Amino acid sequence: MEFTIEDADLHTIKKNLFNYAMQGKWNEVVNIWRQHPRAHKAEIVVSGDTALHVAVSEGKESIVEELVELIRETELDALEMRNEQGNTPLHLAASMGNVPICKCLAGKHPKLVGVRNHENETPLFSAVLHGRKDAFLCLHKICDRTKQYEYSRRADGKTILHCAIFGEFLDLAFQIIYLNEDFVSSVDEEGFTPLHLLAGKPSAFKSGTHLSWISNIIYQCLIVEKLEKNESYNHFNRASDDKKPRYPDNYGTCMSFWKIIKVPVSMGRGKSDDSMDAENPKEKGHQSRNGAQQHRLLPPNYDIIFEFIKLAYKAMLVFLGLGTRNIEKIKEKKEKHTWSCQIMDELLQRASIYEYDRTGKKPLASQYYRDEEARPENVFLSDAKQNDNTGGMKQNENKKDEKKKTRKLAKMDTPILIAAKNGVKEMVEKILELFPVAIHDRDSERKNAVLLAVENRQPEVFEVLVKRNFMRDTVFSAVDNEGNSALHLAAMLRDTLPWHIPGHALQMQWEIKWYKYVKKSMPHHFFSHFNNHNMTPKEIFTEDHGELVRKGGKWLNNTSSSCSVVAALIATVAFSSTASIPGSFNDKNGLPILEHATEFTIFAIASLIALCFSVTSLIMFLAILTSRHQEKDFHKQLPKKLAWGLTALFISIGSMLISFCAAHYLVLKDKLQHVAGPVYAVACLPIAFFAVAQFPLYLDLLRATSRKVPQRSYKVDL
Repeated sequence: MEFTIEDADLHTIKKNLFNYAMQGKWNEVVNIWRQHPRAHKAEIVVSGDTALHVAVSEGKESIVEELVELIRETELDALEMRNEQGNTPLHLAASMGNVPICKCLAGKHPKLVGVRNHENETPLFSAVLHGRKDAFLCLHKICDRTKQYEYSRRADGKTILHCAIFGEFLDLAFQIIYLNEDFVSSVDEEGFTPLHLLAGKPSAFKSGTHLSWISNIIYQCLIVEKLEKNESYNHFNRASDDKKPRYPDNYGTCMSFWKIIKVPVSMGRGKSDDSMDAENPKEKGHQSRNGAQQHRLLPPNYDIIFEFIKLAYKAMLVFLGLGTRNIEKIKEKKEKHTWSCQIMDELLQRASIYEYDRTGKKPLASQYYRDEEARPENVFLSDAKQNDNTGGMKQNENKKDEKKKTRKLAKMDTPILIAAKNGVKEMVEKILELFPVAIHDRDSERKNAVLLAVENRQPEVFEVLVKRNFMRDTVFSAVDNEGNSALHLAAMLRDTLPWHIPGHALQMQWEIKWYKYVKKSMPHHFFSHFNNHNMTPKEIFTEDHGELVRKGGKWLNNTSSSCSVVAALIATVAFSSTASIPGSFNDKNGLPILEHATEFTIFAIASLIALCFSVTSLIMFLAILTSRHQEKDFHKQLPKKLAWGLTALFISIGSMLISFCAAHYLVLKDKLQHVAGPVYAVACLPIAFFAVAQFPLYLDLLRATSRKVPQRSYKVDL
């Protein structure tokens, strides 16, 4: 093929555009576009990007506006140029969340909102896929209302609401629900509704998050505002609203002082705190970053008081070593939990097609099945009618595929089953409140919510189901397709450790507690019930937990062996210290000269306590080492012995350190009077390290022994 002069000129144009764009000489790029209209569609990068793509990617808003102005009405297809991913410049702007560029491009060519890339995603869809709420709302106002549903759906059936919930963009999902309620009942290619996806995210709810005790206190103290409908949102008039102060004029001096004292808080967090900025108002009608409207309870002149309270509160937490960043993380968790429950309520209240009383299995996806013949109730038509309408072998194959798809949807887990499996207590409670008949839902293995909660070790969900007494005999007496009752499933053990606690012995203890807890809720005739494999729950428990019993015994022996060595060493030192009393003796009566000193009394008592408790600890560890490690021993006997042994060991360690320091101070108190504290602190470090290393195990042991119901695991196998 021979190149013409015109091709050579175009090649030169592309090369110049590339060089100027890479060097940041955007004015030269604009000049080339102005002089050569062919440059509007010129691909200057290997990935197929035009100069407009590159300008959008770098966020050059003013340059993009100039380039768009150079495109005439007859050349609007230049705005539809796609790169190798099929993305137009508007796709890039939407995924970046650049609202001014989105407004510029879509305002020039509104049909760009509906152009799809190779993933069949529109710019409107891309904005939601990347969690860009402002860009989404901007494009939503521009696009044709008659095609909003079409633009908001992908080839796999997923809608923007599916993607917003899957990406945990909860504030965006809340706005989508109000903008188009049809998305609530939409079903994707796999049969999942947005509620299904939300049920599969246990970390989005409080019941699926583990917090330490101090984090839980902070969690309870934080106040999170709920999401509200964004009715008066205007992307293009926000600048004027932000400039309006929310405080009276006579408070200007106080607010200026506040700007100065809030700087350390902002620096400690690494970013400015807009929620504490006096010039970023959050009045009623003005939107915060989560899209919620702020409702004022007190007059504006009280704001400065609450701002100082916030500062003092955060300063106290920082002083305690928590840090503002940790507080922000806890607040983000509470926001996610609060908003997830709010979205769950909205989805359930609008789920009119979630007709449990009709099928008890799947929602009627009216939006998903576009033509009437593809609806589930019309799929199983007679062969004659299908052949009349379609005709031919190809149509029969399509009919079979549709039947398979419908059968697959019929086996789909309902939201309550997914929530029960993942331990989302909040959703289980709400669904049972609105749809009590949902308790009869079953999956493909004929397991209901009770069976799934027991199988997946979800105590909180199981407690919710136990407290609801309606149809208890029917629900708790259910068996799956293999004849397993809830007690059978409680007796089974998965490959992974199911409980949120370290150590095989403690895992075994909680397995026994879980089995006994489920057993109390079951009818008595199920204790000896046989499944399809002719096994009772007790037989399954013994068979499945044999390996865990062996590993638990080995873990206990190793722990007891290491601790017994320390206990024996302390006992030896404590016994020898009683024979080597510090100071000399009185020649007349043979009594110690220092017997009346306070330090001598402390030394004598501490030595005795160290000796007694070290021997007690040694006896407990020896009892564990000589135990037969039977299955029932892991319930109470072995954990209690380990707890008593560790308790006695810690007491003996503390007493030995006190005894050593008191005796040493008696001998050298004149020389170490001013530096005794630091010297003894350094001397006690080696043994203190051992105690600190074993203390978490001690706390876990006390928690496991004291709890009647085990604590659920936060690593769910989906």
